[in-house]
Amino acid sequence: MRVAYSTKFGRLIHGKAEESLSSEKLKRYRGKIDLVFTSPPFPLNRKKKYGNLQGQEYIHWLAGFALKLRPFLKPRGSIVMEVGNAWEPGRPVMSTLSLRALLSFLDTGQLLLCQQFIYNNPSRLPGPAQWVTVERIRVKDSYSHLWWMSPTDRPKATNRRVLQRYSAAMEKLLQTQKYNSGARPSEHHIGKTSFFRRHKGAIPSNVITLANTENASTYLKYCRKNNLTLHPARMPIGLAEFFIKFLTKPGDLVLDPFAGSNTTGAAAEALKRRWISIESDKVYVDGSYGRFATTRLS
Repeated sequence: MRVAYSTKFGRLIHGKAEESLSSEKLKRYRGKIDLVFTSPPFPLNRKKKYGNLQGQEYIHWLAGFALKLRPFLKPRGSIVMEVGNAWEPGRPVMSTLSLRALLSFLDTGQLLLCQQFIYNNPSRLPGPAQWVTVERIRVKDSYSHLWWMSPTDRPKATNRRVLQRYSAAMEKLLQTQKYNSGARPSEHHIGKTSFFRRHKGAIPSNVITLANTENASTYLKYCRKNNLTLHPARMPIGLAEFFIKFLTKPGDLVLDPFAGSNTTGAAAEALKRRWISIESDKVYVDGSYGRFATTRLS
């Protein structure tokens, strides 16, 4: 392992995650990480260049990282991990592999599941192709899971940092101060002033919808200009930004052991969080420089 580059707030390490997390160089960060935010290789049936396992082998591999990551967390730190859906090979049937992997990860690391999030990508291509576009017996699979875990019931978090703009309907309600209060068929009772207080925004849900359609980012321009291979599974930077804002504050330390094109590092840098990213493939390390085209690197 070696430090590929450093910025004002972080550094990217070129090396395998397993070896880097066990190294003496990173030992000093144990107990100091506020958030592990990462998207490890998914358990896909179709092999990707970055590598992906299947079946029990995948479950065992992923659970092993729970033991490696847990020592790095602060007592109120969090792990947020994106894992996509899996399908049974050659069958129009979804696999429970991702769910079994989650349970194994939680048990191995003695972690608690704080909340499940859904990342919905409406621009994702229809798939699995055989069942969706050829035989037309399924609809397209457009989402992945994000599992928020922690060793404690009350990890550091506040939704005040991720508030959204009020909808037009809510803005009208706040202006008119008129609402049909009282009992609902659900047996909930809404008071007359329940919705009349204006805050700094609306509390978001655990379904995050972002179209992953970047075509003019500094990363893409850099890779095209230098004839570098694009990472095939890039996440929108807004996804990393959401959880970094939600679960950390400026100056906190964020770790991504499967950096890919280093979206996490770039998001943390922009939000003034310290960060450490790890990536094993030099091709993707070289491309990730494009995330920091306007940043001074060392």
